[in-house]
Amino acid sequence: MKEIVNYFPNLTDTQTEQFSRLEGLYKEWNARINVISRKDIDELYTRHVLHSLGIAKVMPFNPGASVLDVGTGGGFPGIPLAILFPETNFYLVDVIAKKIKVVKEVAQALGLTNVRAAQKRAETIDEEFDFIVSRAVTNMPDFVKWVRGKVKKAQNHELPNGILYLKGGDLSEELSVFQKVTLFNLSDYFEDEFFETKKVVHLAMKYKV
Repeated sequence: MKEIVNYFPNLTDTQTEQFSRLEGLYKEWNARINVISRKDIDELYTRHVLHSLGIAKVMPFNPGASVLDVGTGGGFPGIPLAILFPETNFYLVDVIAKKIKVVKEVAQALGLTNVRAAQKRAETIDEEFDFIVSRAVTNMPDFVKWVRGKVKKAQNHELPNGILYLKGGDLSEELSVFQKVTLFNLSDYFEDEFFETKKVVHLAMKYKV
C-alpha cells in the first residue's frame, strides 16, 4: 500500500481507503475462488495493483471516458484504474463466471459505481470505447481481432483511441505487423525490479464504419 501512495500521492481519502481494502478483499475471495496465484497474493500491491496502474502513468483517463477491460480475471487492470479514475466508466469482461463474480463483489464492497462486469467474450460486445485495456491475455494480433470495431471515433485524450496493453519481455516480433505502436517501459515510472521488463503497449486503432 505504501507503494501506491508513493507513486500516486494525490489520492483522496476515499481512494486511499479503497486501495487499502483491496488486500483484505482479495485474500478473502481468493480463499474461496482462486483468481490470483498463491505466490502473488502476498505481492498484490506490486504485481497486480501497481502493475495495473502503470496504464495510468501512460494515459490519465478523462471524466466521462469509457474503457473496456478484456480478460479482466479478478479485476485487473480494471478495478485499480476504476478507483483512480472514479469519473471514468469501466466495463470488465471475462469468459470465466467465477472470476466475474469476484469482480462484482469487490466493486460492490468498494462502492465503485463506475464499474460494470459481465461474463462475455470480447467479440460479442456491441459497444464502442475510448480505450481497451488488458494484461497479456493473448498475443497482440489475436487481441486486435477480438476488439476490432469497438473503438470510438471521437478523440478526447492525448494518445489516440485504441489499445493499452500490459505485457513484458521482448515484443519486437509480436508487434512487427503494426505500424503505429508505442512502447512505454514501466521501469521509467516504478523502481521495483518486477517492472524491469514490463511495458504498456499503446496501439492506435482506426474507427471502423
